[in-house]
Amino acid sequence: MTSSGFPWLTALIVLPLLGAATVWALPRSQRRIVRHVAFAFSIVELALAVGALLAFDTSASGTHQLSETHAWISSFGVSYAVGVDGVGLALVLLSVVLVPLVILAAWREQDGDLDRLRHYVALVLLLEVFMVAVFAARDVFLFYVLFEAMLIPVYFMIGVFGGVHRRYAAVKFLLFSLAGGLIMLVGVIALYLQGPGGPQGFLIDNLVGADIPVTTGRWLFAAFFIAFAIKAPMFPVHTWLPDAAENAPAGTSVLLVGVLDKVGTFGMLTLCLPLFPEASRWAAPAVIVLAVISILYGGLLAIGQKDLMRLIAYTSVSHFGVIVLGIFAFTSVSVAGSSFYMVNHGLSTGGLFLLAGYLVRRRGSQQIADFGGLQKVTPVLAGLFLTVGLSALSLPGMSTFVSEYLVLIGTYARHRPAAVAAVVVVILAALYILLTYQRIFTGPVRTGLETTPDLSTREKWAVAPLVAIMLVLGFYPAPALDLVREPAKVTLELIGVQDVPAVAAQNAAATEGSNK
Repeated sequence: MTSSGFPWLTALIVLPLLGAATVWALPRSQRRIVRHVAFAFSIVELALAVGALLAFDTSASGTHQLSETHAWISSFGVSYAVGVDGVGLALVLLSVVLVPLVILAAWREQDGDLDRLRHYVALVLLLEVFMVAVFAARDVFLFYVLFEAMLIPVYFMIGVFGGVHRRYAAVKFLLFSLAGGLIMLVGVIALYLQGPGGPQGFLIDNLVGADIPVTTGRWLFAAFFIAFAIKAPMFPVHTWLPDAAENAPAGTSVLLVGVLDKVGTFGMLTLCLPLFPEASRWAAPAVIVLAVISILYGGLLAIGQKDLMRLIAYTSVSHFGVIVLGIFAFTSVSVAGSSFYMVNHGLSTGGLFLLAGYLVRRRGSQQIADFGGLQKVTPVLAGLFLTVGLSALSLPGMSTFVSEYLVLIGTYARHRPAAVAAVVVVILAALYILLTYQRIFTGPVRTGLETTPDLSTREKWAVAPLVAIMLVLGFYPAPALDLVREPAKVTLELIGVQDVPAVAAQNAAATEGSNK
């Protein structure tokens, strides 16, 4: 059953799968065009996503659209059901924007070994399949399958193509993710038993509002939340991320931190809250405390990092704390801000990882101490790094400022102590971004860096679109906010929480704005 004429979401899922198969099937005599084929598929996927956006009714962004439901394993209640609201569509768009940029940035990687590059870009396209599908899944079991399946390409992208300790990092990533997935599987099965059952028993729409005993609901919430907290990642189950980021290729880190980790916060927003409303309200105070700890802990550890990739990873732990804080603050302003923050974090962190990858490739080292004075040698690289870094610290005029500001004022309207503590993220972000820029790009040029080449045209094109989007949405965020505002209100209705009146949020904004 398809609610719209053209199966947009299925097409978005199938196309990169065909692309991966095509890249893998290229005969040896055609390996020289492997990059062009992969990039072409990713561009067509982006065009298809634009078509889906045009077919989406933004005035009804709180409802799931472009929907399809087909029987899959009816005897177990499993369906192939896809559909997106404004938040899901925004994250799908983020995924399809980042993939061609990752392929473009990896154009000269693998030391010219086209066979290795063929496997890498094919895995990128395969990962795109799962990224799009998981944000569109409307069946709990289908979501779980995709949640686990995306581990496969990431494992190989780290373990085969990563750095010195790639196997350790890949196994650690896999073990953490599988542990969370196993806990979630128990919750998925128990949730089905609590629901209406039948051939469509796993459909999210059929499970929302199910009569679940209070104690059972809290245990189910915990099962899902733990899996999502590991994926996000949140303190204290975040330790796999710095190792993965340190050893993964830069493009892998872009997709891992920029998109895949959003599955955790997306799952909290679209599964934990509507499926377990009472448990979500019950757990909110503890989750908010963990979110604030993540903000402070991630920021403080980022300041002390010597490895550039680990530094960016710890900044993400801090930023994900902000996202989770906004989700569990339970105001429409904070939830909308968190939804927008998921997109903005993907843009800014994706840009940071790409630029860090360029630096590492030129120097042959990830140690910040091995750089210095590059502003004089590579002015374009320095300028882009500073611009993307300013976005990461939420400078006014950049899109991240809008989303972070919404989270803070929305949280302040209901949880003032948590919001006041979270404001420290602004200071920490300024420290770890500006100090890093100072160490790498200012001062005298370090020996051996005098002839470092600046960015090529291809490398500029891999980063420029991200900067352009961050600037456009910074000055004109309305298109993105139109996608996430209504889903936030629907979420509050589903969990049975009365929204804070708009005037209260505006009054809070005045106070929080002065702090900012």
